[in-house]
Amino acid sequence: MQEKPKVVVSRTRRTGSAAKDFNFVESDIRAGKDAVASYRASAWSAFKKHSLPDTSLEVWRRTDIHNLPVDKFKFAEEGAFNDLPAVRDDLLKPLTGEHHGGQIVLTPGGVKIDLDNKLAEKGVIFTDLKTAEEKYPELLAKMLGKTVNVEEGKFSALVGAFAQNGVVLYIPKGLVVEEPLHSVLWGPGTDIAHVSHILVLVDEGASVTYVHEAASPNETGSNSMHAGIVEIQVMQNASMKFVELQSWGKHVWNFSHERARVERSGNLDWIFGAIGSRITKNFTELDLAGEGAQGRMSGFYFTDGDQHLDHDTQQNHLAPHTTSDLLFKGALKGKSRSVWQGMIYVAPGAQRTDGYQANRNLVLSDLARADSIPGLEILADDVRCTHGATVGKLEAEPLFYLKSRGIPQAEAEKIVVEGFFDPIFQRIPFEGVRERFQQYIADKMS
Repeated sequence: MQEKPKVVVSRTRRTGSAAKDFNFVESDIRAGKDAVASYRASAWSAFKKHSLPDTSLEVWRRTDIHNLPVDKFKFAEEGAFNDLPAVRDDLLKPLTGEHHGGQIVLTPGGVKIDLDNKLAEKGVIFTDLKTAEEKYPELLAKMLGKTVNVEEGKFSALVGAFAQNGVVLYIPKGLVVEEPLHSVLWGPGTDIAHVSHILVLVDEGASVTYVHEAASPNETGSNSMHAGIVEIQVMQNASMKFVELQSWGKHVWNFSHERARVERSGNLDWIFGAIGSRITKNFTELDLAGEGAQGRMSGFYFTDGDQHLDHDTQQNHLAPHTTSDLLFKGALKGKSRSVWQGMIYVAPGAQRTDGYQANRNLVLSDLARADSIPGLEILADDVRCTHGATVGKLEAEPLFYLKSRGIPQAEAEKIVVEGFFDPIFQRIPFEGVRERFQQYIADKMS
């Protein structure tokens, strides 16, 4: 596809945007002790200091949120879930067999926790944020703010100060957890700010698979918001498979800052899936901080209508002999738009780095648009780093082949799109989850 000529334009702030802000106040912050209180105080200071981002900022240039109704959002009251639609049954099904190793369900103003007693006896901590503040403050001190800085922007500061719901997962040294752990963030209602903080520490030599899903019903003609932070630490010789999926309703404005740090000889397999929300702006970073650390990032997204999904990814090679592999695939219908901007960074001295990133897009409508912007910043001289990006339409040859065998046009297109996504879906380790997202995509195709 021929690249459009670059046009230099003068950008100015929209009238009145500087004064636009949330109505949240300091008394909305949940009280905490010691490290938690200090963290929230820093976040509150950052929240007051940072203004809402606009398109004058390079990282927000392609995502305009000036219509975000910040003055309408409120936090959910305790027990608010009782008067809102219940969690869908399909989200609660066990990932494997008849039961989970553990499951946490986060709802507006409430939480439900289930953890296998055998795992609890072995020292696994899998609980909600509020409980962790009360029972495990020393553990939280090792996790809060260790990968995502509240100074990174308005939304990271918002989460740091006001997070109401969240998950804290700790896997002790040397423990291999065979059963998958699962959490669901359910966000029904209108004009609600759902604010979540996910904290994970996989200690030395440990291993775990963790699936986190965020979802809500569609609330036509309304607005809600989710702001989230995900902080992951994979310690020396540890490994983690993290599957993160969102199917927010199309009225939800979704903002998140996520960063994982992988230490010496650690391994992280990170899988993303996004088919929902009105607007998503997601910052995702992988820090390969120890020699021999490895990370794989796999993502898929499917937009339709007037959805806008913006994923900003970064693979940071901070030590020698590190390996990263990123593949994001997207399909677009209607008037929707996707943005993927990726960067591989290699620090000075991070020799023998092997980094790869690719973004592939299928544009299924003349009015849809995909922006794909890979990048490299290499400050070492013995590395292998490659990147690629494609934006195209459905190929005529496979469609002709299927139609020549009596398959109607719409069904042929659906089969080709399913085949396009299949390499990513196969990385999701649970058949039920794969089938659910395959059905979401089939619904969009129809």
